[in-house]
Amino acid sequence: MKIDKLDLNGKKVSIEILDKIFSAKINKKLISSVLYKTNANYKGRHAKTKQQNEVSGPTSKIYAQKGTGNARHASRKAPIFVGGGIAHGPKGELSYKKRKLNKSEKKQSIASLMSEKVKNNNLLVFSDFKSEIKKTKEMNLIFKKFEIKNSLVILDKLSKEKIEKSIRNIPNIKVTDVNHFSAYDIVKFKKIVFTESSVKELEKRYN
Repeated sequence: MKIDKLDLNGKKVSIEILDKIFSAKINKKLISSVLYKTNANYKGRHAKTKQQNEVSGPTSKIYAQKGTGNARHASRKAPIFVGGGIAHGPKGELSYKKRKLNKSEKKQSIASLMSEKVKNNNLLVFSDFKSEIKKTKEMNLIFKKFEIKNSLVILDKLSKEKIEKSIRNIPNIKVTDVNHFSAYDIVKFKKIVFTESSVKELEKRYN
């Protein structure tokens, strides 16, 4: 399929992009599944309490089982005693299963989301940035001109070196490259902005 590529003056040139990524079938069920797994894996589960078998101390019986008139007890490490183990407490990160995402799921979900952005006119492609833009104020003016806000900006390596510093302080904008974004990022931001070279880098992954 064809899409318009813009330069900083607003001039449009039509370029060819891969149908497999930008004109794919939008699979809502797959997207929902991938987002669920991604969010589940992001959660940090660091809280941990010691169970009875992890508390240090002797395992000998406190007192004789019979003849004392008291309830039967074994070790001081039982959960009912102060300093004993905790029953049913949080078990830490290792006890939770990571939800696996295979490569096919990742690729298809990205293609579905990209296609949806194209369908809703929320995907822009710019010419690569050849000259350096140092000032955030200058970059802000460019973004206002093209109504780029609440956007994920995916740059090729050269463009990233030229303009990353001027973008990173603009609110509601995330700068990244084709190796470091997820389906969650695409959903989080309203618009996706590519450079021509970053589009080609992404297409190589699908060939």
